[in-house]
Amino acid sequence: MSRRRSPARRRTSRRSRRQQQAEARAITYTVVTGVAIAAFVAVVNWIGDHLWVFLIALVIGGAVMGHWLYQRRQRAEWEKVRARSLRYAMSQLDALHHREFEYAIRDLMKRDGCADAVQVGGTGDNGADVKATDPFGRRWVIQCKHRRNGLAGSPVGTPDLHVLNGTARQLHGADVVVLVTNGRFTAGCAPLATSQRLHLVDRGLLGDWAASGRPLWDLVRAVPPPGRPTALS
Repeated sequence: MSRRRSPARRRTSRRSRRQQQAEARAITYTVVTGVAIAAFVAVVNWIGDHLWVFLIALVIGGAVMGHWLYQRRQRAEWEKVRARSLRYAMSQLDALHHREFEYAIRDLMKRDGCADAVQVGGTGDNGADVKATDPFGRRWVIQCKHRRNGLAGSPVGTPDLHVLNGTARQLHGADVVVLVTNGRFTAGCAPLATSQRLHLVDRGLLGDWAASGRPLWDLVRAVPPPGRPTALS
């Protein structure tokens, strides 16, 4: 008849295994630490014996880093120049996908000096497709309505204005609220926009803005007066 191990012996056995595992981990940690220290000491001694090699590597590394920073500044300056010279013809805007149209409007705002202009349109955008802060501190919220057929496409109606009016200031903190289209607006949009301090950019105004290089706030009427200049000025 086999004998069962007593609970005390089982606890002693388990405790012994845990101790062995702990001791193994301690030994491993000690060995790894020792190797790391030895490697560090060896590297320090090598550098001390070959200081000229270390200095040359340092100079080369500094030169590479300096060149990289210079190239980065050059690319940033080129992007500013490219943005300032950005122009669109209406035929180009008509040919865009509606999402690309939003990015084009973002780029035009950047060209005008809104360095933080961002495309935010998509599912759950709450009526905003582009948001930007102009150099005078005014917050712009823009909804974009692209029509593949331009003026021949369906007009933008007052329901779109109601949606934008209900979210732009309350949810997005807009100072200037704009609805822009490469098409046209229904007759009821203009009086509604005037009463609610909304700004309509139709095909004609969009063409002037995209092709002229003038900032949108110079073309849109009744824009709030400039506030305090910001870091974007």
